[in-house]
Amino acid sequence: MTDGRLLLPGNINNLIQQNAYVLILAVGMVIVIIGGHIDLSVGSVVAMVGAISAIAMQHWGLPWWAAVIVALLVGALVGAWQGFWVAFIGIPAFIVTLAGMLLFRGLTLVLLTGGTISGLSESFVAIGAGWFPGWLGELGGRDVLTIVFGIVAVVLLVFQQSRARAVQRRLDLVREPLVSFWIKLGIASVAILALAWLLSDYAGTPFILIILAVLILTYTFVLRNTVFGRHVYAIGGNRFAAMMSGVKTKWIDFFILTNMGLLAGLAGVVSTARAGGAVASAGTNYELDAIAAVFIGGAAVTGGVGTVVGAVIGALVMGVLNMGLSILSVDAAWQMAIKGLVLLLAVAFDIFNKKRGNAG
Repeated sequence: MTDGRLLLPGNINNLIQQNAYVLILAVGMVIVIIGGHIDLSVGSVVAMVGAISAIAMQHWGLPWWAAVIVALLVGALVGAWQGFWVAFIGIPAFIVTLAGMLLFRGLTLVLLTGGTISGLSESFVAIGAGWFPGWLGELGGRDVLTIVFGIVAVVLLVFQQSRARAVQRRLDLVREPLVSFWIKLGIASVAILALAWLLSDYAGTPFILIILAVLILTYTFVLRNTVFGRHVYAIGGNRFAAMMSGVKTKWIDFFILTNMGLLAGLAGVVSTARAGGAVASAGTNYELDAIAAVFIGGAAVTGGVGTVVGAVIGALVMGVLNMGLSILSVDAAWQMAIKGLVLLLAVAFDIFNKKRGNAG
């Protein structure tokens, strides 16, 4: 419908940088939702952490990297604060984070006195709106380093998937048919190379893209291959059974929300860097975007089901909707209505598939 304008290199770059906050929040939110909780405070935490990072640089005189560390620590402390009330006091996460949404939004207004803080360090701004230098030069007007990143990513993907399949074969586990395995791997590889090719024709590889890649790989590993990840799924699937099996549900709940706070802190840094300053209204409706991304990505409303990759795909769907509708000059009110309808249909489709599967 955009006549290919959506896939112009500049728009692809903007899609990544403008929606980085949703992708980061979705990675944390999918863990929260798998564990059977919800977090309504992340938008306010993003705003407050952004304000603190700007104050740390402008008023406290901290270097940009120290301000980032402070911001992440504040985010983690906020998550721990909320996790304490949920895990050890027993207040539902919906109530705790709803209170947090109001509390941290109010503190943001207090910190910024209703104004803004701009003129931030260029190195800090580059986190959300900068690119890797073209260290390897250009070839035909395209950044060689970006193309190399794409090739390396494909090689690592093929290696990881092939290794996982070899482990399944060695353990005599059920494996998907070889043809479908290579078709899926081929599609993913082409998509990565196409992304690298497009970005190489603009300004190169955004810093935030590498940050996102590290987050996605790390949290995918955590959920799939660690005791913590298995326990999160167990709690979301059946809390009582998990408790009876010896899972320390209170501590898992605590760390789920602490982690969400940490990632909200990172999203606050990225959002503030992208905007070039701290604004009192930052983070508005971010929690809704993150929750919508997780459900569009296939997570179950009741918990126990979901993946990091699914949440990222859901966030990209939301981002494509935002950008595509903007390119088509669709009114902002209709954009909200369309996104709401997409969320409703995605969850309805998920429930329909589950019921059909149970009936079968």
